Amino acid sequence: MKATPASVPVVLIALILLASCDSENPTDDDGTLRPPMSLQDVEFWGYQIQDVAATGAVDALVASRYDMLVLEPTRTDWSSEDKSFDTAAMVARIKQSAASDGEHRKLVIAYIDIGEAEDWRWYWTWSTDWDCQGQPPGDWPEYILICDPDGWGGNYPVAYWDAAWKDIIIYGRNQDSTPHGDYTSVIDEAIRSGFDGIYLDWVEGFENVDVVARAELDGKDAATEMIQFIAEMRTYARARVPGFLIIQQNAAELIDSRPALVPEIDAIAQEGIWYDGDATDDWNDPDGHDWVNDADLVDYYLDHLQDYTNAGLPVFNCEYALSRSADAYSLSRQHGFIPYVTRRSLGRLTTTPPPSY
Repeated sequence: MKATPASVPVVLIALILLASCDSENPTDDDGTLRPPMSLQDVEFWGYQIQDVAATGAVDALVASRYDMLVLEPTRTDWSSEDKSFDTAAMVARIKQSAASDGEHRKLVIAYIDIGEAEDWRWYWTWSTDWDCQGQPPGDWPEYILICDPDGWGGNYPVAYWDAAWKDIIIYGRNQDSTPHGDYTSVIDEAIRSGFDGIYLDWVEGFENVDVVARAELDGKDAATEMIQFIAEMRTYARARVPGFLIIQQNAAELIDSRPALVPEIDAIAQEGIWYDGDATDDWNDPDGHDWVNDADLVDYYLDHLQDYTNAGLPVFNCEYALSRSADAYSLSRQHGFIPYVTRRSLGRLTTTPPPSY
């Protein structure tokens, strides 16, 4: 929240307050919510997957003017008191707040990791002691393969075609989340909490060398299995919530010569096309932004993302920049992307929103 300058006219302050009130209540005269924008019409979006339960965080999300928010479901984190967080109440409140046009409510999308197991989630019932040397502990399921190659602690790439992993993400069979709740599957929890869709992290698992090696050992094609996995998510979710949205994060190469992917997703979001940062949970880490990508990597992303544009899919992007944020927004808009520029920790809403926000 920005302080109000003393020089701002009283009338302008009143207008700002009025707009704020309207932002939290985008309803028709009969009190019913106005529908959210389509993804094709989203102009501004935000992304926060850390500290959603912190004091004032939900207030900031509600007060924002983003058309779409991608958020950590939070109560599925059993490593802290966040497991008692009322995610459904948060989602309901945000869905009663206005998007940038003041006419539609915000879209609220749940961040989920489909290609890695996370040792703080409700489904993790195994030991957590592994130094990433040798084989995983003996009590771990065989579908957990390695430690996260980017250095995110507690994250482990999986053989996502395994039926037991699909039960955790989609089908909810044979799950026991006592004593902390009645969780069945990751998608069930997103639906129960009221999210409009899911934002799929670690789709890139299909190109990880260890995952590919395991797929070949199992007689599988990693890319085909990833598309099938996403298709099963879409079928399951839309049978319960018509119009439930599926947004792929990263792994833009998946679309190459694979038209079967296109009808299974509603958009793609690519991180760090031009600017990236170190893997960090610290909002103030100076290494968490403004790393300039090599031109070859930029061209690689742009080439593959063009295939999504050609298929009629919206392309969102998240650039990790602070001092270079203006350049990140400008480059993104030049290519027809819907950008969000922030810091790598994703622990707050950005302090560098789009110029026209």
